[in-house]
Amino acid sequence: MNILRIARKELLIQLRNKQTFLFMIAFPIVLILILGSALSNAFSAETTVDSMKLLYRDNAQNTQLKESWKAFSDVLKQEGVELTAWSSGTDGKQEVQDDRYTGYAELDDNGIHYYGSSQHQIENNIVQGMLSVYADRYNLAAAAIKIDPASVQPIVTGVDSFGDFIPETSLNKEKQPGSIDYYAIAMSTMIALYASMSSTSLIQGERSRKTSIRLSASPVSKGEIFAGKVIGATLINFVCVMVVVLFSGLVFQADWGSHYGAVALVLLTLVAFAVSLGLFCGYLFKEASGGRTFIVILIQVFSFIGGAYFPVGDDFSGHLALISPLRWANQALTQIIYADQVSALLPAAALNMALVAVLLILSGIYMRRQEAL
Repeated sequence: MNILRIARKELLIQLRNKQTFLFMIAFPIVLILILGSALSNAFSAETTVDSMKLLYRDNAQNTQLKESWKAFSDVLKQEGVELTAWSSGTDGKQEVQDDRYTGYAELDDNGIHYYGSSQHQIENNIVQGMLSVYADRYNLAAAAIKIDPASVQPIVTGVDSFGDFIPETSLNKEKQPGSIDYYAIAMSTMIALYASMSSTSLIQGERSRKTSIRLSASPVSKGEIFAGKVIGATLINFVCVMVVVLFSGLVFQADWGSHYGAVALVLLTLVAFAVSLGLFCGYLFKEASGGRTFIVILIQVFSFIGGAYFPVGDDFSGHLALISPLRWANQALTQIIYADQVSALLPAAALNMALVAVLLILSGIYMRRQEAL
């Protein structure tokens, strides 16, 4: 019962602190709006393809190959490829190198020799893929005519009618995080870590308010005071984080999925970790300003390498980011929201609570070494 009273007292103290609420709620909301709007193009799945120009030289003597190529050329034009026939005195390779064409193809009875531009990789790959499919189908027709002439016609028809040669299937294609979605997650987890700043003064604040003597004289054990303050600080900071989540979802239309309980649990354990970290730093540093300075630096490092300000890839920076609590929290939330993998909360929540246990044990050891609060 004493623990609940102390937790209630901590909630009331934090509710009176308007500056804390302004920072914990307004700051991440403004960042979501600014970063989400400014970096929206970085999260766009659309890719612009430049014009595709193919220079070709037809040296084939085979009549069937010539007819097939002519039909295939018509299909290429329908697909947006601009074809130009080779003229005498033109160096096809040099034309590609000078960036006048996407690629240069030489057609003879032995096949197609293609030279693509390295300056336009996407366009080059598209044209090369088309030519590869055409060559494979024609070779198949040439081989089939020797074995079963009746089977040649469907194959040739397939060569002439190019169309969509690569069928694409996507699982839940539309459910991808946009810029607002990404920064709604990133800012919510980042502000959860900022709970550690106010937690550095959970105990030292009693000394500065001259209430530590009254608490020591009251029939309340240090363990109850300790637990009540941790619970109260965790609840009030969790409420701030959830306000940011609700605001981003209702106003900015950020996607938080349908597994709200799992999302809340990941954020709650992250807030508990932040409060425990702040409490430990409050004991570790004699001055409250020293603990807050250390926490601010630590949060900025965690935020920078954890992907709070920009997405982190799978390279060295991605492996380095694994030391950041933001990284494993963001990964868990992304899998829960966009892949419907509710089980992703277990590793993140377990790791957070393990760190909470370690930090609270260390804080308890420091507390027992002190004669009074």
